[in-house]
Order: sequence, then C-alpha cells, then structure tokens
Amino acid sequence: MTPEDIYATVEATWPAARLDRSGPWTIREGRGGGKRVSAATAAQSWTEADLPAAEAAMAALGQEPLFMIRAGEEALDAALAARSYRIVDPVTAYACPVGRLSAEPPAQMAAFPHWPPLGIVRDLWAESGIGPERVAVMERVMGPKCCLLGRQNDRPSGAAFVALAGPFAMLHALEVTPALRRLGSAQAMIRRGACWAEAAGAEWFSLVVTTANAPARALYASLGMEEVGHYHYRLK
Repeated sequence: MTPEDIYATVEATWPAARLDRSGPWTIREGRGGGKRVSAATAAQSWTEADLPAAEAAMAALGQEPLFMIRAGEEALDAALAARSYRIVDPVTAYACPVGRLSAEPPAQMAAFPHWPPLGIVRDLWAESGIGPERVAVMERVMGPKCCLLGRQNDRPSGAAFVALAGPFAMLHALEVTPALRRLGSAQAMIRRGACWAEAAGAEWFSLVVTTANAPARALYASLGMEEVGHYHYRLK
C-alpha cells in the first residue's frame, strides 16, 4: 500500500457525515466522530488567501479549525504554523499483505466477527471513549464491514472494527479492557479481522495509530506490519 492508498482507505472506511468542496478545500462534517472525519484537507492548489474560507466553513459547522497534513504538504504545514496552528496527534500508518496475518488464525473462541455490533461491543467501546458518534461513523460505511468481539479467560476482552475499500482492509477502534491487556486479545482480534477481510476479498490489511502509542506500534511490527505513511493534524 502507498500513502495515497492509506488516505483513500481511511476516507472510505471511516467516512465523514458529509463532504463539501469549498474552493481548494475538502471540508468534512464530523458530527462528533473525531479528527479523521472533521479535518479539512487541501483538494487542489491553494494560497494563504484561501485559508480564511476554510476556517469559516468549519466554523459554520460548529467545528474548530482543523487541518490534516499529508505527505508532500510541507507548504501548507508551514503556513498553518505561521498562523498559530499547533501539531496534534501525529499518526503512523501500518500495512501488510492480508495473508501475513491470516496465516496464523487465532483460537476459535478468541474473537468473533459480526455486524451490527452486539450490545457488549458497544459497551466495551463506550468504556474506552468510543461513543455513539463514532459508532455512527462505522454505520455510514457502505462497503463490507464487521466488528469484532474479543474474549480472554472466558470474559469479553475487547472490540474492534474492520472495513474494506476495494482490495484494502482497515482496522479501526481497537480497544482492549485494561484488566485483560497484554494477554494476546489485541493480536487475536487483528488476526481474526484479517481472516474475515481475506474472505471478503481484501489483499491488504492496514491501520493507523498515533505515533506516540509505542506499545501498539510494537505489536503491529511484531505481527509483520510495516510503516507505509504518516500524517498529522494542525489545530488552531
């Protein structure tokens, strides 16, 4: 996967409530679904004189001025820095051929793909700060999708969401109950998600994670996933 594939897959598998084109900008209406569905991006050539229009469009939606900075957008990054925008949540993308993960499926009882999400999955997400607004993002996905219920020591241990965009699958909202972490539940959900994605036609499996999350990044690397791109946000 390329960085461009990552951006497109994020867009398709974690979609904004609405996309508007405003001059050189893509403006996203997030409705509480987080930065990925609320950040503006440069859709074409822009100038600094175009920035107030993007800010006004986001303000009209009741959203803070927020931009996603992708590879090759150093000029936009510098222009926003000069306008007192600060960097928040640098992100690293990981990907690998789906067969690298599905080749070692977890125990049958370790993770269950299903849709729509069971009540216990919604509860596990809510305990981790993934509330109805983010579940609504998942519900908007038009392509193949599933959520995963993890189990560890005969107890519900975590939840995750996987969706497809063409040959690319992406994992989102992976959460493990604090008391059951470091017991293999996250790995089991990732591998079960990859098995489901492969059966649904995916050739690649991917995810994005905040760069500061060292334990998660170590897990993804240990599974054979590789860094394939980066982006960050600028918030005023």
